[in-house]
Parts: sequence; C-alpha cells; structure tokens
Amino acid sequence: MSRIGKLPIDIPQGVEIKIKDNNIIVKGKLGQLEQQIHPDLTVEVEDSKLVVSRPTDSKEHRSMHGLYRSLIYNMVYGVSEGFKAVLELIGVGYKASVTGQLLEMSLGFSHDLIIELPNEVNAEVTQEKRSNPILTITSADKQLLGQVAAKIRSYRMPEPYKGKGIKFQGEVIRRKQGKMAAK
Repeated sequence: MSRIGKLPIDIPQGVEIKIKDNNIIVKGKLGQLEQQIHPDLTVEVEDSKLVVSRPTDSKEHRSMHGLYRSLIYNMVYGVSEGFKAVLELIGVGYKASVTGQLLEMSLGFSHDLIIELPNEVNAEVTQEKRSNPILTITSADKQLLGQVAAKIRSYRMPEPYKGKGIKFQGEVIRRKQGKMAAK
C-alpha cells in the first residue's frame, strides 16, 4: 500500500467537505477548492478524517492513490491555513508595487512589467531602506500559487555572476567566478 496514500487526512474545524460522483469540494475560511478524482478511487469521510482507498494494487492505481491523497491534503490545508511564496527582487532599481490585482514591476527593462494576478492570489510588497524589495504571494490553491510564482520569477531569472534577478527567499544561487578565473 502507498505510504502516503494510506495516511488519513485530518479535517480541521471550519472545513467542510462534499463528495459528489468523482468531484470533491472543500470549503474553508480562505475559500473553496474543487478537484476531479479518478473514478476508480474511493474517498470516504469517517469521524473527522478523510480516507482515500484504491481497488487494486496495479501500478496505475498505486500511482494515483498517493497523488490524489496529496492533492486533497493540499486543498484541506489551503482552505484552512493557506500557502505563501516569498520572492526577493535583487538588483539596482528593481521595484515592485501592488494595486488591487495588478502587480507592477520595474526590472531593468525599458518598460515596466504589469501582471494581472488571478482573483485567488493575493500579493503584498514590503520595502525597507537599504534592502531588496520582498514580494509575498498568498493563496489557498497551492498549484496556482506555484504557477504564479514561477511565472513572476521567469521574467528575470537570477544570473550566476552578480546574483541579480528574482529569487525565492532562502534559495541559494550558485555563483560563478567570471573573467578572473581564466588567469
């Protein structure tokens, strides 16, 4: 049996789960998420725990068992606690500002980048004197949050010589020596 798939999911207070056919809907204080489930798998709510089970030990069923359990767990955690990604803008003159669902960034191009964020994603920029701007993105949907964070990071990937660019907080960038290494 799958080590991840066999673990029951604890349902915290304030989280409501509805299962209709192959669809699971999770409601909580931070929103509502919906996920289509493979028809072979069964999802049952027992006491305050949710259990995902599979019909056979075939390779296909084993792989889906752990996957869907993780997706459902992320939905439950997302609507109760939420997820966040912290991005750091490193570079001279790099700035960011948020107005409603519009993120405006100045990243050294000839023009400013304006990105429209999905309604499920919230962004906040903090800027202190003599430090890099920090962009914090929060959402209940982990998949959407990761996709938005990766898209923002793709506009100016961290380069290996000076370390300029957009990086995740805590990410270590491998630095290269430069021209001095040739001598």
